Amino acid sequence: MDIRPTPLERAFELARTGEFAGLGAVLDRLRAEGFSLTQVEGPMLKRQLRELCTTSRARLAHDE
Repeated sequence: MDIRPTPLERAFELARTGEFAGLGAVLDRLRAEGFSLTQVEGPMLKRQLRELCTTSRARLAHDE
C-alpha cells in the first residue's frame, strides 16, 4: 500500500532536497503535485521551510 504524505510532510521533503531556491518554488511544486497548501501556513512554519531550503541548497552546492 502506497501512503501519500501530508502537504506539510511533502513540503519538508522537498525543502530538504536542496533543489529549491526558496519557499515559493516548494509551494509551486506542491501545487503541481496536486497538494492543497492549507497546512503550509503561518510565519514560523514558512520561516523554517525557507531556512531549510537555504541550508539544503548550500549543502548541495558544497557537495558538488
